[in-house]
Amino acid sequence: MTDQLLLADRTELPSPAEGLRPYLGEDGVAVLLLDRPHRRNAVTRAMWQALPQLLAELAARPGLRALLLTGAEGTFSAGADIAELSAIYGDPAAAEAYHALNVAAEQALADFPLPTLAVLHGSCVGGGCQLALACDLRFGAADARLGITPAKLGVVYPAVPTARLARVVGPARAKYLLFSGELVDAARAERFGLLDEVHPAAGLDARALGFARLLARRSPQTTTAAKAALNAVPVGEPAAVAAALAPWERLAQQAPHAREGLAAFLERREPDFPDAGARFPDAGPRLPDAGAHRPE
Repeated sequence: MTDQLLLADRTELPSPAEGLRPYLGEDGVAVLLLDRPHRRNAVTRAMWQALPQLLAELAARPGLRALLLTGAEGTFSAGADIAELSAIYGDPAAAEAYHALNVAAEQALADFPLPTLAVLHGSCVGGGCQLALACDLRFGAADARLGITPAKLGVVYPAVPTARLARVVGPARAKYLLFSGELVDAARAERFGLLDEVHPAAGLDARALGFARLLARRSPQTTTAAKAALNAVPVGEPAAVAAALAPWERLAQQAPHAREGLAAFLERREPDFPDAGARFPDAGPRLPDAGAHRPE
């Protein structure tokens, strides 16, 4: 199992949700394992819900200096549990509440005060990629594949991860990933900025653990301050992104796109999406005219 090196000589801590397994070592490094290998480590609603409190408890641990996030048995995560998501999308209120949990979990990971490093083997897709992007750094195996796939499911990607993706890879590459829903290999992901380092699968865990231990030897005051400052850098007005997406999120909760996309995934067929209907929802903001004044 590819995760054994990362877990060696660590004590498993209590977990509030099945599928989330935290470990702590005397080297100042914690490991959070996504552990649902029978579902390719897909993230459940209970896992999303439990993640903020679990991260808060880890952050309060004396001596902790860095956190590694990885997946069990050679896969990082296939994303949200689609069977569960399909049931949730039958109710607009439930879908809205689910996405609120999802974004809160991602934000809790992004706000974790100590350095975080995602260690990516195999597939890192959808909600899995969302979690990886919420980490400060991402190291991947040469055979890893990454992608963000809501366009295949008819789901509107929330504002917070959309803005974060654009911050990491730039707007053009964010559009490529979100429009196509295609997976990219590790070499391309590194060019895009999705991965910071790429290594042969057999050596990835050793490199990630060695780097985390290096971070643990650095001044936590410096690293924590640097993270707080860099996280405060504007991300492209997240409030404006949220305002732009709001009417589309409402439409997605009523239109059949998500139902068709999720059903097609479970039935292992290509989705047949109907026309979008309201191509520009009434409540949606408009882009400024090309000649409009823009602040320097």
